Amino acid sequence: MEADAPLASPERHESGPESAARAAEGGLPRALVVLLAAASVVIVVAGIAGVAWLVGPLFLALVIVITVHPVHGRLVRLGLPGWAASGVLLLCVYGVLLVLAGTIVVSAARLATVLPGYAAEANGLLSGALGRLAEFGVGPEQLRALAASLDTSRLVGLVSGLLLGLTGLLGNLVFLLSLLLFLSFEAAGVDRRRALLAEDHAEAAAALTRFASGTRRYMAVNTVFGLLVGAVDAIALALLGVPLALLWGLLAFITNYIPYVGFWVGLVPPMVLALLVGGWPLTVTVVAIYLVVNFVLTSLIQPRFIGDAVGLSVTVVLVGLVFWGWLLGPIGAVLATPLTLLAKVLLVDVDPRAHWANALIGSSPRPRTPASAAVEDPVASPSPP
Repeated sequence: MEADAPLASPERHESGPESAARAAEGGLPRALVVLLAAASVVIVVAGIAGVAWLVGPLFLALVIVITVHPVHGRLVRLGLPGWAASGVLLLCVYGVLLVLAGTIVVSAARLATVLPGYAAEANGLLSGALGRLAEFGVGPEQLRALAASLDTSRLVGLVSGLLLGLTGLLGNLVFLLSLLLFLSFEAAGVDRRRALLAEDHAEAAAALTRFASGTRRYMAVNTVFGLLVGAVDAIALALLGVPLALLWGLLAFITNYIPYVGFWVGLVPPMVLALLVGGWPLTVTVVAIYLVVNFVLTSLIQPRFIGDAVGLSVTVVLVGLVFWGWLLGPIGAVLATPLTLLAKVLLVDVDPRAHWANALIGSSPRPRTPASAAVEDPVASPSPP
C-alpha cells in the first residue's frame, strides 16, 4: 500500500555544493580539516628542525648535483663513459669545496689574530662616541653600562668561539662530500627514472623537471654574479688597504646567494674594519663601492639573466628566506629560494587541483589554458594519432 510506504530519509534528498564538499572531505567539517592540516604542518616543521643537520647538507648536495648535471651529459657526449664522467665531475666539485673551506678556515684564523691589533682604535672610537652621547645628556652610569657592553674583548671571544666551531663544520663537510659521491653516481640514471615517473604521474614529472631547470639557472647565474661581485669587492678593498680583502670578497660571494639581505650581511664586517683602519672617510668609500657594485651587477644586470626562473613573488621569496633561515640556520638562508621552489613543486605544481595557488605566490601569474599547459609540460604524454 502506498500509505504504508516508508518515508524517504532526509539525508537522501541532500544535494548541492555543500554535500559535495562534505563528501570530498570525508564528512569532516571544514574547520576541522583546516586545523588538522595546520597541525600536520607543525609536526612536519618540527621534524625537519629535529634533523636539520641532515636536511641542510642533503639539500645542498642535491642542489650542487642538479646545477652541474648538464656538464656530466656533455662529457658523456664527448665520448667518456658514464662512470668516468661522474668521477671527473665529482673531483671538480670536491676541489672547489675543499678550496672554499680551506680559504674560510685560513681567513677566519687570520681574522682572530688581526682583530686584537685594532683594540686601541676600537676603544678610541668608542670613547669618542660615548663623549658625543654625554653631550646629548646621557648619564655616566648609562655610558659605563654601554661601554661594558661594547667591550672589544667580546668580539675577540666571539671569533674564538667561531674557530672552535670549525670542528663541527669540518664534520658536516665530510658528510657533504659523502652525499655528493652517492648523488653524483645516482644522477647518471635520472633521465630513466624521470621517464618511468612520467608514465604514471606526468604532472609530477613535469613539475620536478621545472624545479631542476629553475634551480639550475638560479644557482648558475648567482654563482657567476657572486664571483664578479666578490672579485670586484676584494680588489677594491685591497687597493684601499682594508685588511683581509680576500675574506671579505669571499663573504660577498657567499652572501650573494641570500636574497635581499645578503648584501648587508657581506657589507658590515669590511665596513667595521675600514672604520678601525681609516676612520669615517675610508668607511664611506667602502660603503659607496659596495652600493655601486651591488646596484649595477645584482640589481640591474643579474635580474635580466634570471628572469622568472623560479616563478616566485618577491614577498614569497622574502618570507621563505626568514622561514628557512630560522629552520635550518645559515645553510637554510643560502638555499632559501631553491627550498621554497621545491616546496611549491611538491605542494602546488604536482596537484592539478592546487594550480590556483600560483595566482597568489607566482612572480607573473598567467591563466593556465590547455594550450599553455601542454607547452609548459615537457614530459606530457603525446596525444594519440
